[in-house]
Amino acid sequence: MARLRATIAIAILIMVTLLLILPQWLATKFKWPLQRYIPVLWHRVALRALGVRVRQVGNIAKNRPLLVTSNHSSWLDILCIGSTGPLSFVAKSEVSGWPIFGLFAKLQRTVFVNRSRRSETGKVAKEIAERMAQGDAMLLFAEGTSSNGNKVLPFRSALVGAVHHAMDVGRDEENAAYIQPLSISYTHFHGLPMGRHWRPIVAWYGDMELASHLWHILKEGGIDVTLHWGEPILLDQGASRKAITARLEQEVRQMTANALLNCPVLADDRSLV
Repeated sequence: MARLRATIAIAILIMVTLLLILPQWLATKFKWPLQRYIPVLWHRVALRALGVRVRQVGNIAKNRPLLVTSNHSSWLDILCIGSTGPLSFVAKSEVSGWPIFGLFAKLQRTVFVNRSRRSETGKVAKEIAERMAQGDAMLLFAEGTSSNGNKVLPFRSALVGAVHHAMDVGRDEENAAYIQPLSISYTHFHGLPMGRHWRPIVAWYGDMELASHLWHILKEGGIDVTLHWGEPILLDQGASRKAITARLEQEVRQMTANALLNCPVLADDRSLV
């Protein structure tokens, strides 16, 4: 039964991808506004096929320019966050070379960063700032890597400097930019609290193989996720990059802890395709 479920999910994903990939490529090439919305549709269909249900607390801010900083524990994070509305991601450069996923990332207009080369930080920060100034909400996984889902790792402050660049090219009259904390937590598995022991089954980190992890999720499904959006923070030219990063980390850590510690049993009425 699990294999049948996975096979059906793969068939759905292939069909939807074939239907949407050309329109998205054209929209990206010719910079049509539609380029921001096609990925949202794909992510929503993908989550449905995978059997993943997303619950939101709060919403992404409407303020622009906007940088969203989130914790990170799985490739599923991208689907869950991407399903909520138009935004683009900042990802490590290795992702661009991944089969299939690299193409998807490029079509979603992802900004790629080589974190091992500090000399590229300024260039990437400028690209992020330009996209923010154009009205794109940018999502940064501020830990710089993925975790086991049970804790939030320390946030890195280097790319948060992109917000300061955005203020130089921003469009608002006050020459300000906004940054918003976001927590993503995997809370339930088939309606039951996931717990510390089972959460790493969903998390993808370390040297885990992507193909086998994806196949496991396709077979199992039944995952509940909580996205908790914090209040956006208004920045000005004098804001301290390190101080604001520490504040963001603390808020995300607190929201994540609250989500993981308050997990009542859910009625698992989800249709698993």
